[in-house]
Amino acid sequence: MAHVNEGNPLAESALTGINTLVQNLIPAARAMRIEITDLGPGHASARVPLEGNTNHLGTLYAGSLFSVAEILGGAICFPTFDISRFLPTVKTVEIQFRRPATTDVTATATLTQEVIDRVTAEAEDAGKAEFILEAEVTDTDGQVVVTTVGTYQLRRIAIAE
Repeated sequence: MAHVNEGNPLAESALTGINTLVQNLIPAARAMRIEITDLGPGHASARVPLEGNTNHLGTLYAGSLFSVAEILGGAICFPTFDISRFLPTVKTVEIQFRRPATTDVTATATLTQEVIDRVTAEAEDAGKAEFILEAEVTDTDGQVVVTTVGTYQLRRIAIAE
């Protein structure tokens, strides 16, 4: 169940819009049925179902686990930074597989206000800024199955005049 400021129809509409955007821009995310489930300034969550994403062992495919965590680096930017002027890109992601996932999983990540302020100021001044985003992926029992550490960059959009 998706929720942003639960009970706020405008926020729900925005979350639906973000999911539609992700599905249109990243066909692989659509095929995996990745869904952004919670989104706000400095935080994001997404889920991916086990069904349709299994490997030869019947557990969740490593690529789906990676994707549900990595997608948070872009998603978190929508409510956190001025995406009319800056867009995110991924530079590196390290992944640690902790245990096999045998259920749907949810990935979560947060940015502190200190990081948000720093990235905003650097992007304004230099046209780009890097940030580190740590994500945790848990199964339906709350067990951590994957952790990631990604380096993302917020880059100024070149506007033609």
